[in-house]
Amino acid sequence: MPLGIDSILPLAVVAVFAYFCGCFNGAVIVSKYILRDDVRTHGSGNAGLTNFYRTFGGPLTLVVILTDVLKAIVAVWAGILAARYFLGGDVLTIALGKYWAGAFCLLGHMFPCMFGFKGGKGILSGGTIAIMIDWRVALVVWGGFLILAVLTRWVSLGSIWAGVSFPFVTWFVYHSWVLLVLAIFLGGMIVWKHRGNLKRILSGTESKFSLHHKADGGAVK
Repeated sequence: MPLGIDSILPLAVVAVFAYFCGCFNGAVIVSKYILRDDVRTHGSGNAGLTNFYRTFGGPLTLVVILTDVLKAIVAVWAGILAARYFLGGDVLTIALGKYWAGAFCLLGHMFPCMFGFKGGKGILSGGTIAIMIDWRVALVVWGGFLILAVLTRWVSLGSIWAGVSFPFVTWFVYHSWVLLVLAIFLGGMIVWKHRGNLKRILSGTESKFSLHHKADGGAVK
């Protein structure tokens, strides 16, 4: 994965593009501009899929899902194309493009400049990024997430698993220090965003997921 000074511009362009892709937060856009009721004023205050569903429910939840999935796909594809046409195009370089774009997309999702830097926790977009990176990465991240979320009904516990496991499976698949650093950054952001959930899990006060939403439901702030 040899990169020179001529790689700076493509990586910078991808970083900016991916960040602004991430800023298109589905939960905020749908709740604030369609429902006229910002999801961040309800429940956990989080601009994510779980809090949106708990608060509003309904078919617009699918719009939130579609928005957060598509923005991650577009961002990662920008990284793939940049790696393929400007950075050499070998396997590790393309992986770098995926991780690099994914990191900035997740950064934009969590800290969107157009929404006061108050976004979501990145699980849906992060999970999409994992699928785009490699099926083995996705298998570990999503497999653990689904098992823990189903068994405990704590979506946050599955999310923490996703963040913690991400660097380990990255090293197992690629054996690259550069990708490991990016994976630690990606996974670390997810875990950090769920630090409050972790405290509530340890104290036994974390809300459990239910298919039935309730007005202003969400987890406690």
